Amino acid sequence: MRVVVIGGGVVGVTTAYELNRRGHQVTVVERHGEPGRETSMGNAAQRSYAVVYPWADPAMIAKAIPWLLSPDGPLKMKMPPSLTTLRFLISTLRYAWSPGLFGLNKRAMVRLGMHSRTRFEALEADCSLNFDGGHRGLLHLASTPEAMEGYRKTQSLLNELGIPSRLLDSVEARESEPALSGASPLFGALSYDTDGTGDCHMFSQSLAAVCKERGVEFRCHSEAHHLIGDAQRIHAVSVRDRDGKSDTLEADAFVISAGCWSGELVRPFGMKLPIYPVKGYCLTAPLIDPNRAPVSTVMDDQLKVVSTRLGNRLRASGFVELSGFNREIPESRLATIRKSVQSRFPDCADLDAAETWTGFRPMTPDGPAVIGRGPRQNLYLNTAHGTFGWTMSLGSAHLIAQVMEDEQMDICLDPFRPTRFQE
Repeated sequence: MRVVVIGGGVVGVTTAYELNRRGHQVTVVERHGEPGRETSMGNAAQRSYAVVYPWADPAMIAKAIPWLLSPDGPLKMKMPPSLTTLRFLISTLRYAWSPGLFGLNKRAMVRLGMHSRTRFEALEADCSLNFDGGHRGLLHLASTPEAMEGYRKTQSLLNELGIPSRLLDSVEARESEPALSGASPLFGALSYDTDGTGDCHMFSQSLAAVCKERGVEFRCHSEAHHLIGDAQRIHAVSVRDRDGKSDTLEADAFVISAGCWSGELVRPFGMKLPIYPVKGYCLTAPLIDPNRAPVSTVMDDQLKVVSTRLGNRLRASGFVELSGFNREIPESRLATIRKSVQSRFPDCADLDAAETWTGFRPMTPDGPAVIGRGPRQNLYLNTAHGTFGWTMSLGSAHLIAQVMEDEQMDICLDPFRPTRFQE
């Protein structure tokens, strides 16, 4: 079967890999000059299979105002907010206040995350990729006794789902991450022992190279302009190159993995996809002293900044910002990220020499990604993974391939169904 995958980020590339592995003829359409140049370029360098949760979190509502008012708060919003931002927030509140929905969605997302981990293991057995990756776990620090109590509740869910984790006291946390020498308080940590790290951009490019060797075609500098079809099927996609020249690509099936821009492609067919570009920031700095740097991934619960070891580099990322497609990088955001690193791993990296990045995580108002059949028989969606795109990429690629081939599903996709926003 000839398949066009629209979007060459990590979700699009993993989708192309899975479909090619199953014998399909795949073409990837990517508007940038190479794969992995948009959201997959930066942000947190973690594969947090067990640390996934819906955006519409009832507990977050009470924290939102203090976070917005605090200079270092992890939630930011452009003022005054746009109508698009307000509509997204109102929808988020509606989902957050829906009885039982958060728990159901969180369990579904964790199951998808753990399914993705098994697919990462299968990938590593299939081909060798270079992306500074590892599976040495993830540590959520607790700077207060209350945080430790919250982790105990989290661990109960992990135990229910059979996911290995450990509650550590402060001594055990420092044994796990010996470089934790900063002045910030530490009462303990929750260790997610199955989670991994790596550079998502390097991963996307390395896997894309494997795909090319195996026959996948990448049409870069090509933007999918619109889909062409009738009431039953999609016949082609209109593609425009950087010189403004248009072309049409015909195929038997089409998969949309275009992140924040996915909704524009299905809107003409009557499908509503309320995907919002939630902005995040990161910096990547060369290590000064590797012995002072984290071994794997560490989440600072005070400033909600994640610090990850990537070979001889440190990646630190944070913030959830609602400001539309605004690519500015305020110095205040970087200052908070640097502050977090120094408070936990002082003088481990040359933060003044860091490369900086900002990008847009494609978020749905309820939280789960959009995975499944679209508004036409041969149109499929695998998109809108929010902050967990890399984490869930291989799992969702495997599942969308199962949908396309009418296989029995490994996990239930009902919480991820594309039609839920029409209901």
